[in-house]
This record gives sequence, C-alpha cells and structure tokens, in this order.
Amino acid sequence: MSLLHSALLPYGYSHVREGQLPAGAIPARVIRHDGTSLLAITPDGPLSLRPDSRLEPQPTVGDWLAVHLPPGGSPDGARIEGVLPRTSLLRRASADATGVQSLAANVDVVLITCGLDRPIRPGRVHRVATQAWDAGAVPVLVLTKAAGGGEVDLPRLEIEHPGLRVLVTSALEQVGLAEVREVVAGRTAVLIGESGAGKSTLANALLGRPVAATGAVREGDGKGRHITTARQLHLVPGDHGGAIIDTPGIRSVGLFTDAESVDASFQDIQELASECRFGDCAHLSEPGCAVLAALAEGQLPRARYDSWRRLQREVASAALRSSPHELRKYGKQFSRIAKEAAARKRS
Repeated sequence: MSLLHSALLPYGYSHVREGQLPAGAIPARVIRHDGTSLLAITPDGPLSLRPDSRLEPQPTVGDWLAVHLPPGGSPDGARIEGVLPRTSLLRRASADATGVQSLAANVDVVLITCGLDRPIRPGRVHRVATQAWDAGAVPVLVLTKAAGGGEVDLPRLEIEHPGLRVLVTSALEQVGLAEVREVVAGRTAVLIGESGAGKSTLANALLGRPVAATGAVREGDGKGRHITTARQLHLVPGDHGGAIIDTPGIRSVGLFTDAESVDASFQDIQELASECRFGDCAHLSEPGCAVLAALAEGQLPRARYDSWRRLQREVASAALRSSPHELRKYGKQFSRIAKEAAARKRS
C-alpha cells in the first residue's frame, strides 16, 4: 500500500500517520515555532499557520497536524483541525515552576550538547537525560569543540553516566560527525544545551549548509549569548537522512517528570538498591544499604549519588505542589513529626 502523501516521507511520515488523519484533512509537520505563529511542511510545501488558542494540545515543533484547506485548496484560510497523537514529548517546567513548556514533539533522540571549552556538569547531564527518558526518547551525550580530536576523559564520563552513549565531535574539523549522523539516521533528534555549547555550529556541519546562526562565546567563562531564537526542524541530507531540531540555549532545565523517569536515568543505582537489606530503604543511613556501601567503596561516584537524590527530591516536591491532597497529607505528617520531636526534647 503506497502512501498518499509520500512527499513527507523524509520528515518521518508513515502509514500510521496517514491512518490518523481525519477525512478531508492533509498532514503537516511543524518545522518552526515563533510565539503565536508556526511554519509547517505539507505535501505541497511550507505553510504558515496560526493555531487557535482553544486547540488542545497546543502544537510545538515536531508535531504532526491535521490541516483543513478551504475549497480550491488555497493556503489562505487554512486552519489546524487537530494535533495527531504524539509518540513522545520533550518538556520542562516553566521558568516560574507553575506550569510546563513543550520543547519538541515526536523526537526519538535527545542530543545533550556540552562544549569542551567549559566544565561538563554531571548534574545538568543527569537532569536532561531524565527529561529525555520522560519524553520517550533516548539521550546521547555529544561533546563539542574537541579541537585536534580533543582530550576527553571517557573512562570518567562512563563512570559518571553509565549506559549513556558519548560522542566526541569537532564541527570545524569534521570530527565525529559520521557517528552523530548514524545516531540521527531515519530519526528525529533534538539538540539541547547551554548557549555557546556549539549546537548551531554542529547543526550547520551536519546539514552541510549555514541554516542556524552562530556566535562567539565570552572569554573567561565560555558563556554564549542566545543566537538561536526559535526551535526549528531541519532535514539531514544523505541516503539515511533524519531530522534535527535546533533549540535556543537554555540556562536551566526545570524538571517536569516522574520518579520512574529518574529511575530510568539511574539504572545502576536501581540495581544496587535491589540488594539493600530492607525493601523500603531510603538510602540515607539504613543498615545494610547497598547504595551507601557502593558510595563508601567508591564504586558509586558521590556526584552521581547527590544528583540522584536531588532529582528525587525535586520530583517529590513537584508532585506535592500539583496535588492539594498530597500537600495537606505531607503537612499533617510534618506537623506530627515536629510535635513528636518537641515532646522528646522536653522529656
């Protein structure tokens, strides 16, 4: 069975998507998001659209849309009929921590981009990897700016991030690009990292043309300013293709996920926890705790343990904020504990 809209195959269109289309609608994938407007690719080319504020969910880059054209097929007056079911959604907590911001939809791979001209912060990598697992995508650590092949302590990184694939690249010297293309081939990948981490330079090298603006970083701290201002999807040339979504640099990654996604990022700790003496071990001071034993023996890096605990606390805190019932329950428990502590002190 052939696809009716085969022109969209390079963008990831499939029989599944075709089966999800309402009668009379055409498919379109969002390739750029600019505030209240967006640019989508259709079987006949790009189309500017303005989503209705009542549309739920609101579309983001990577989304597949059902678009209705007016009689005659003119793009003027085209409207979004709906967002097709997502296979994944990369998101983060909003800046004020009261909501959620969608970053990219229907992504298969999250390329966590870190420049070697600055320290690699394990906690930040753990956080983005957790967001990737929550989205339903696979995280890959991409180190950029490896001039001359770079001197990277891969054994240390493998200890800090077990199970996470690490790619070393230098876009200017064409180092490591084949490996990144292999990861992206036939998939949709999104680049996530700080400003100045080299995301746009890497995107330009992979695409073989300057589609993303690049800029210099400050001397001293290696920080960059926001050159990329909008999330945009680009097709990777070549037989195997794929798509890359370039994103603006983000200073912080507010966690918006659940405990299961945190566990997925720390499988090594979960395996250790299964050996603890007590099934409800909190891994803080309990006797027979396999996690603390691994920490004391140097088998588990302190930074990784601290990052795991920090993300667990943040997930628990977010769950409390989102549930008035759980927040009241927590408040009562805390009040009871405080009263018991005060009574013990008086006695």
